Amino acid sequence: MSQKKYVITITRQFGSMGRPIAKKMAEMLGINYYDRDIVDQAAKKLNLPVSTVSENEESAKKKESAFGRMRFPLGLNNATDTQDKIFEAQQNIIRFLAEKETCIIVGRCADFVLCDMEDVVDIYIYAPYDVRLKHCVEDLGMEESEGKKMIIDVDKARDAYHMNYAGFLPGDPMHKDIMIDSSFLGVDGTAEFLAEAIKKRFPEA
Repeated sequence: MSQKKYVITITRQFGSMGRPIAKKMAEMLGINYYDRDIVDQAAKKLNLPVSTVSENEESAKKKESAFGRMRFPLGLNNATDTQDKIFEAQQNIIRFLAEKETCIIVGRCADFVLCDMEDVVDIYIYAPYDVRLKHCVEDLGMEESEGKKMIIDVDKARDAYHMNYAGFLPGDPMHKDIMIDSSFLGVDGTAEFLAEAIKKRFPEA
């Protein structure tokens, strides 16, 4: 009898330590974790340098309207055209991975891409501003001023990207199964808590 397959999507605030939490969860559950891998695969599909994909993937600009999207499905200029092609490539990769195996997928609108798929758990990881800034300085090695700017810029870019392609913000509770403040239990504690929740949700896996 084959094991039940499931997929976990994780969206997160910058500095909330969502990525290391996702990696630790993957280790605890004995499953694969995908993040930068999706960027690399999209770059290969489009024959683009990885840096081009990274720069474009979370800088999506809001289209003029829903009607504008229908009139110009691939955007109004070359930059938007590139963003849309990158999103389409990443969307195909995410679906392929989700159909192939049990795994964790971080970011890239995976919660939206897999919204019609069964046995998907959507998680949002956040933390208070001061804790995020502390992580930026102590864990990511940034100057405090740089950390403050990154929190604002990255959150803004992720929100715009997610709203543009998914139609809702990454932290919208209507599209999440679990929302958790990572400062409550710390990185290891949060990963353990979430891994245990997944085991209870899919005991047969």
